[in-house]
Amino acid sequence: MTLSEAAGALRRQRASAVELTRSALDRIERLNPRLNAFLAVLPEYALERAAQADRELAAGTDRGPLHGIPIGIKDVFDMRGVRTTGGGLIYKDEPAVRNAAVVERLEAAGAVIVGKLNMHELAYGVTSENPHFGPVRNPWNHEHSAGGSSGGSAAAVAAGLVFAALGTDTGGSVRIPASFCGTVGFKPTFGLVSRFGTQALGFSLDHVGPLARSVSDVAAMLNIMAGFDSRDPASVRHAAANYVPVEGGSLGGVRIGIPEGWLRRYIDTEVENVFRRAVTRAVTLGAEVKPVNSPDIDEVNTLGQVLLLAEAAALFEKYLERRGRFGSDVLALLDQGRLIPATDYINAQRLRGQLQADFARVWAEVDCLITPSTPIAAPRLGQTTIRVGKTEEPARPLVTRLSRPFNVLGTPAISLPWDLTGGGLPIGLQVTGPPFQDALVLRIAAALERTSPPVPPDFSR
Repeated sequence: MTLSEAAGALRRQRASAVELTRSALDRIERLNPRLNAFLAVLPEYALERAAQADRELAAGTDRGPLHGIPIGIKDVFDMRGVRTTGGGLIYKDEPAVRNAAVVERLEAAGAVIVGKLNMHELAYGVTSENPHFGPVRNPWNHEHSAGGSSGGSAAAVAAGLVFAALGTDTGGSVRIPASFCGTVGFKPTFGLVSRFGTQALGFSLDHVGPLARSVSDVAAMLNIMAGFDSRDPASVRHAAANYVPVEGGSLGGVRIGIPEGWLRRYIDTEVENVFRRAVTRAVTLGAEVKPVNSPDIDEVNTLGQVLLLAEAAALFEKYLERRGRFGSDVLALLDQGRLIPATDYINAQRLRGQLQADFARVWAEVDCLITPSTPIAAPRLGQTTIRVGKTEEPARPLVTRLSRPFNVLGTPAISLPWDLTGGGLPIGLQVTGPPFQDALVLRIAAALERTSPPVPPDFSR
């Protein structure tokens, strides 16, 4: 059941918020020991919120599509009275004294937060193989990665533990797990959603984004989450919009670009074949599809890596005296970031401006770009290198290859489930567009979307 379907059931009185929440809590109790998606579950709080939602709906107070809906949040978002670990050991054990801006907005809309979700340590990685809390397991195959850093968010949605979840995306950390787990994951335009009360990783790269089982569901969440917030220095003032796409939309008149230069190397054959079928479907739906010349993807990714290495090292430098509290992979990245000269970081920011100008010319030619969300399907847990064609590639740069550029650009990007590999693992399709064209990206994704999202076989009931 999607979020929209659950909201409809509430309003037709075929279910209550308490019933939905009890079902979610029962499912978490039964399935989370296998998935390890949740770090903290809040049953008493959630049931109290659900009962309040039922009373309000019965009295005619309807706060919108999330009213009474059980959701989860990645453990980087402050929630008053609950510890925020960031998936790590470096933060103090005291509970948060405030709510993150997105928690404020979602709770004002009546959402029922049932718990906080597991993740890659400090959101600095793509596997969610957490050395302190254990790995998140992919619902489609427990021996495979759920992706990261928002792995718990994607796994919880895919397995039906919650109807939607919150994640963060610094180099693909919403879209990668969405692709690996077969959910929809959306990264809005930089600054559209406040990051106040959200643990940071990269000052100029972090985005907050929703995951759910349909494009319309993440769009409904964006309607609630978007908006200016003076407490976040990166927050921008932008005209309010309805991001939920109209059902049955066509792609007539939409110009879709294919950055062919990005797809010539490091793409698994099965992923590329699925992607080409998606391109054919776009043409069938009336889109004009054409190749575009775009900046070199390796240069864009190198730029993004320099930015993140330096920003993360600056953020966590004060904690590095306690080296034993970090996992080995995160510690290695932080040490590497401390070696980046200030001149390299400043030049990377200058080149970023040139890159955005180069892409402005791309956006003059097309309304959106589509690519695979990730060059591969979910690798096995513990797999550090991956064979693509005849070469063995390091997993981390390979997995972020097609997602990181849009964090550097700050443009809206979505991953939606498209098909399965022969081995039964999801393959995602990525759609991205110009800054603040979030509604357009969501409309195009909704037109391309399959009518029903895939459901992992072991979690269909």
